Amino acid sequence: MTLITLTALLLGLQVAISDLTARRVSNRVLLAVLCVVLVAQLFGNGAAPSVADCLLGGVIGLAVLLPFHVIGWMGAGDVKLFSTIGFLLGAKALLPIWVCASLAAGGHAFLVVAWPLAVRYLPIPLYRASTAYHGNGWLQDWQRNLRAARQGRAGIPYAAYLGVAMIGYVLQRGGYV
Repeated sequence: MTLITLTALLLGLQVAISDLTARRVSNRVLLAVLCVVLVAQLFGNGAAPSVADCLLGGVIGLAVLLPFHVIGWMGAGDVKLFSTIGFLLGAKALLPIWVCASLAAGGHAFLVVAWPLAVRYLPIPLYRASTAYHGNGWLQDWQRNLRAARQGRAGIPYAAYLGVAMIGYVLQRGGYV
């Protein structure tokens, strides 16, 4: 396993956990990843993409998602993460990761919209079972803690889907990026 592969796997895991729980992407983590890529490039790690491919991937990642942030459809952390993924894995990794993450986020958005409508049409025993957990104490505590961690931030955890898609991409490539 190369340094770039290990960095990509750890970044994907950290981002997925952080975005699912707090809807945050850490700038410090992204900066650390950029430093690791620079060190790998300086020491000539053979498995790392070329310097030109890293720079191209970073610029393409930024250029592709920045308009979505400008119009308010996406957070800045998602854009910075996608640019960092491009810098880490190169430009060729961006399209499959973007497609997988976008499909997952689209499915998530569909469920968020469709679930309240679908619950109304469940048979009565299933409806009662689905609503029985709302009064459960430990579930209410868990939901309260999650809301406190998110500090009012809502939305689809797109960075988490980017992280999971990146992990899948790296594992699918056999650890050789």
